Amino acid sequence: MTPILRAVVVALVCVLLVGSGRAEAARKLVVGANIHAILNDIYSGQIENARKKSVELQEKNPEDPLGYLLEAEAEWWQIWCTSAEFKYGMTMARHHEKNPGDEHYFALTKRAYKLAEAGISEQNSGEMHLYAAMADALAARLYAMRSEYRASAHAGVRAREHFITALKLDPTLTDAYTGLGLYNYYVDTLSAIARVLRVLMGIPGGSKQEGILQLEKGMREGQLSASLARFYLALNLFNYDQKYERALEVIAPLAEKYPGNPVFQLMRGDLNAKLQRRDLAEASYRAAETAANELGDPECRAKMRRLAQESMEALRRK
Repeated sequence: MTPILRAVVVALVCVLLVGSGRAEAARKLVVGANIHAILNDIYSGQIENARKKSVELQEKNPEDPLGYLLEAEAEWWQIWCTSAEFKYGMTMARHHEKNPGDEHYFALTKRAYKLAEAGISEQNSGEMHLYAAMADALAARLYAMRSEYRASAHAGVRAREHFITALKLDPTLTDAYTGLGLYNYYVDTLSAIARVLRVLMGIPGGSKQEGILQLEKGMREGQLSASLARFYLALNLFNYDQKYERALEVIAPLAEKYPGNPVFQLMRGDLNAKLQRRDLAEASYRAAETAANELGDPECRAKMRRLAQESMEALRRK
């Protein structure tokens, strides 16, 4: 091969390699319009619509974990709504009593995990590890709210492992950062006693600051979890760090994008109340009450209306 021909071949190989690298870097998780529609219903507070569309997705693609994950996410927000309470100047779901309806939620997470596990056995893809992690993270959330901390820790640790593997296999799966961010944040906020138990149980540690950065990345770039990352980042900044101004900046876009979700309106109202902005707080509480009136589920509608009224009464007593 002549020097000139060799140079041409090398140049072509370089172009192909660079082109291949760019294509790989540009590859993203494929999220169709139907998935965005379900997510929009969930965060708009239209839980029943989200459920129906999720079931339709399951019927169309019974071996795809995503339909079951989306139905579980819709169920989670229903649980949050009915479990929420106004306490310490803040509306949030702190505890959930076990009830028969929880079994359907856990069945969805188990089904999604098994399907993801089967997908991993066939082809070890980052996407299937992401779905397995999401299934475990959903289970961990409810276990924690039911004060089943050992089960929550087990599911959370396994989710962490899948999130890490998903990113190793495919760095474009930025939704994994939402899960890792929540893990790192919460593990670093454990009490001294809980920290000792964490070490004894062999649970990996975490960094709250790293968790915040990961949640911010998930918030900016996540395709499935951007709104979830934004909500939990605002909640954590509010509840654990008392960074009310920053939390308000984070939650405001959700309250504006989804005015029909009273949960986001209540958080914005609580933050304005903490910042002594009474008029803005009351406006948000009234918006929450109006939004609550449009909710389809009677139990959730009544709970959100009562919480909006309790928030306004607390504001007037200040």
